[in-house]
Amino acid sequence: MAATDTKKTVCEIARKPPAHWVGDGFHVYPVFADKAFTSELSPFLMFDYAAPKDFPPNPTVSRRGVGSHPHRGFETVTLAFQGEVEHGDNKGNSGVIGPGDCQWMTAGRGIVHEEFHSSTFAAKGGTFEFCQLWVNLPASDKMGKPRYQSILDGQIPRLPLRAAGTAEVSSLDAGYARIIAGSLHGTKGAAKTHTPVNLWDVALLDTTNEYEFDIDEGHNLVVFVRSGGVEIGGEVLGQADVAIMNRGGTRLVVKTTQKDTRLLVLSGEPIDEPIAARGPFVMNTQAELADAARDYRMGRF
Repeated sequence: MAATDTKKTVCEIARKPPAHWVGDGFHVYPVFADKAFTSELSPFLMFDYAAPKDFPPNPTVSRRGVGSHPHRGFETVTLAFQGEVEHGDNKGNSGVIGPGDCQWMTAGRGIVHEEFHSSTFAAKGGTFEFCQLWVNLPASDKMGKPRYQSILDGQIPRLPLRAAGTAEVSSLDAGYARIIAGSLHGTKGAAKTHTPVNLWDVALLDTTNEYEFDIDEGHNLVVFVRSGGVEIGGEVLGQADVAIMNRGGTRLVVKTTQKDTRLLVLSGEPIDEPIAARGPFVMNTQAELADAARDYRMGRF
């Protein structure tokens, strides 16, 4: 075994934080809590998770969600697990993502968008579950052209998991990873990213199995428990807990403790630049934040 081929160790466990409303449609846990916008999580900035919640039919009043608002200097990554999210922006992009789909929006130099429960979901009602991740952009790309990627479930590769300590893979019935961005064990994801980022949606369907994931050397890594439970580095995690891993090591080993466990595994190359954040803008300096606010007020987005 090579000297760099070592198991990742746990730096910190962040337990499920209190939930709050974003707009009137998204009841979310701020997963990163006080670690948001820190170098330990770079290039990831913020992570909101809306656990499964039932909404009644809402056919006659305005849809639930968040109305028109701006962004600059980063990307929003939205994953739908149950229900539907409808997006529209001032660049002419619009669309609905449903279970298994992903919306990857690059704000770049400026975009104004809105996010709601889709008209179909609002009319019928049902269970809604989603998450949204904010991903930083390097200074060289913060004022780049906005971009919108609608990545449907059928476009996301799915591969079986590898048992810890062996080269053996399980059947898809025992567990799998959907590779939304980056790559895992040679399988590349569908999303285009500005810096090296891995985003894997992992299903662990059996109990008391250990699985192993290759992690790029030097990447920051976090493991989020969407449902069920796992053990990582001797720590037991449940729903909406997150393990923040130390940067050293190139192997993540996860042991399931509950059947039908779902995880999100996020790793990325740190962006070693200052972060200046205020509301919907993430830049490198306070002067750039002031520019962003002024440009938005003057209609330059």
